[in-house]
Amino acid sequence: MHLGFTAPGPAQARELAVGYAEALSLLRPELALGAAALSPADAWHRAERLFCGAVGPDAEHCVDVAGHPGFHHAAGPGGLGWGDGDS
Repeated sequence: MHLGFTAPGPAQARELAVGYAEALSLLRPELALGAAALSPADAWHRAERLFCGAVGPDAEHCVDVAGHPGFHHAAGPGGLGWGDGDS
């Protein structure tokens, strides 16, 4: 699915895209949140992943935003955290 929108700049576009992806995943849990990406409308080849996606010890995937600091976090309330923490 492709969702087009405008934003004043790249940081605002990323923030909006993350919000849209998270909202859509609540409405349609079968959508793969980890596959969400952001790209300029005329440059699909420059798509950037929105979510971390690191694989945890029990094969869960981190649902935090890409490039986040600290621990990785699995989906859901109280989801498993793993990694090097704040080091």
